[in-house]
This record gives sequence, C-alpha cells and structure tokens, in this order.
Amino acid sequence: MVLDWDDGNPEQISEHCVTSDEAEYALVHDPLDIEVEFREGEERLVQVGATAKGRILTVISILRAERIRVVTAFDASRSRRMQFERSRLERYGT
Repeated sequence: MVLDWDDGNPEQISEHCVTSDEAEYALVHDPLDIEVEFREGEERLVQVGATAKGRILTVISILRAERIRVVTAFDASRSRRMQFERSRLERYGT
C-alpha cells in the first residue's frame, strides 16, 4: 500500500490534532471498513482504525493512480469506536 501525501493533507488532518503518522498507522493496521461515499465525483472510503498508541480514528481516503490519499482523519465518534471495538472482539477475541 502506497500512501500519497501532498502539502494539504497533513495540514487538513492537523486541524483535527491528528498526525500523518497516526493516520497511516491506522490505515495499514487492519482498519474496519465503514462505508463508501461518493463526493465530487470520487469514491471515498471511510474506515476506522487504531494508532500505535490506541487512539481510534476515522480516516477518509481515496484511491488515485494506485496510491491512497488521505482526505481527512479525526477522532472516531463514540458509536464508531464501539463498532470498531466490537469488530475486534468478534475477529480476534480481544
């Protein structure tokens, strides 16, 4: 998986107090797929994943030229955190 960052991506997620390292970690370490949205003619994947420190994030990304571009990332809502935790419990028993 190749992630594509431009000047705007890290700035956008930093507005939510998320670093690019946190967003990347959440994406490459078995995130939970929530839904696919169509905005501005593009398919956006909404996923929930955990950072190395256990912070649960919602990460929205798009696929462009076989690269993944993070559109935004922010702390997951309570309902999405619960959904993520239930998924982990069902998959791994932890």
